Amino acid sequence: MSTYKNVEIIKAANIYFDGKVTSRIIKLNDGSTKTLGIMMSGEFEFSTEKHELMEILAGEMNVLLPGSDRWKTIQGGESFEVPAQSIFKLKVNSVVDYCCSYS
Repeated sequence: MSTYKNVEIIKAANIYFDGKVTSRIIKLNDGSTKTLGIMMSGEFEFSTEKHELMEILAGEMNVLLPGSDRWKTIQGGESFEVPAQSIFKLKVNSVVDYCCSYS
């Protein structure tokens, strides 16, 4: 889905890693939550509370998922999932536009 209708948007930005990763929270009518954001080039480590579906809209990164010892390249138009209560690492190669869904 490229657009969302009838949503609540939290105006304040989530800012991480000295501004190299930013996002905004949107809440959909069905109660689900997503973040829309941008990641600049760099290496980052994130932890999850909930299961995450990370859709990469544009850009390129390498991801190291929990339980794996191999980095995987992800490009615009692709996605990956991260289990709840886990840690994953990213190497962002070019500016990444993303949408993260939580469940």
